[in-house]
Amino acid sequence: MTGCCFPVTLDRSRGRRGSSKLCISSSSGSSKHRRKENYKGPLIVCFGEMMMNLVPTVLPMSLAEAAAYKKFPSGATANVAVGISRLGVSAAFIGKVGNDEFGCMLSDILKQNGVDSSGLLFDDDARTALAFYALKSNGEPEFMFYRNPSADMLLRPQEIDPSLIKKATIFHYGSVSLITEPCRSAHLAAMSVAKVSGCILSYSPNLALPLWPSKEAARQGIMSIWNYADIIKVSVDELRLLIEGDDPYDDKVIVMKLYHYNLKLLVVTEEGRGCRYYTKDFKGWLAGFKVEVVDTTGAGDSFVAGLLSIVAAHNHIYKDEKRLREALDFANACGAVTVTRRGAIPSLPTKDVVLRLLFSRFNS
Repeated sequence: MTGCCFPVTLDRSRGRRGSSKLCISSSSGSSKHRRKENYKGPLIVCFGEMMMNLVPTVLPMSLAEAAAYKKFPSGATANVAVGISRLGVSAAFIGKVGNDEFGCMLSDILKQNGVDSSGLLFDDDARTALAFYALKSNGEPEFMFYRNPSADMLLRPQEIDPSLIKKATIFHYGSVSLITEPCRSAHLAAMSVAKVSGCILSYSPNLALPLWPSKEAARQGIMSIWNYADIIKVSVDELRLLIEGDDPYDDKVIVMKLYHYNLKLLVVTEEGRGCRYYTKDFKGWLAGFKVEVVDTTGAGDSFVAGLLSIVAAHNHIYKDEKRLREALDFANACGAVTVTRRGAIPSLPTKDVVLRLLFSRFNS
């Protein structure tokens, strides 16, 4: 694909919504309140949602039965940004939260983890999104979202700073921001800037069915931008939805239905079992790591962070199978470390922790 693929309406003459009543932040548009930009090496910019997860303090437990909840910062692309930064690579996040206590807390978490938060905006008229998550005694997950609308849904194209995206080597995004306007248009505009600027486009749909009107709406929404990505990571569950009932373990089906001309790398994660990978020249499978699973939340995001942290420094890794397998091993280890603790962001590993897990396998 060449040239601009989306309508771009980035009118910088309009101010950003939000104020400094609670948070002195980039929402005011004042450069003196922005964190000093001092990137080391390639920059990965993540676009999407950031919210607060409320999880029962005792699991398994249904939401109705829970006596108390613990809060965990969350949001798939925000998880990826923090994961990348913890692995020692420069990361920035673009999104919107409410100008409320949770929004301020989430902003602080990005900064504390070394993520450039200059692209995070605050909205005076909508709250930060909340998500209640529980695991029932039968193992079935339970979700309840409060987004009617939440601030992340109200991000507008003209509020995005193109200069931040233009600095990126990789532009990473999900699909939740495609569900409603105006955030969908903001998403498409940001992708357009990234593509024209020569960024690698990385897509991990992170299917959240309760947020979509229907399964078919989710499938159509996810596929609507499928052919623009250079790198795509999906889980087996997401794969089942996208290939509409065909065998998710049939390589021929996957390549026929999901591999497009512009795609450089397609990765399918299989939870603890490992991952499959597909490029124009080769395909294969890598085993995962055996660990004691406490909470799988954020494992896929941690995997993406691990993979992108290496791809950023090796733009043509999808042409070198040996190096790609090493990167996917590293990504598998990132996901494995994350599931050994509760909560996504609190469980994202540093590079040293990941390397210790890798070395333990090689030495066993």
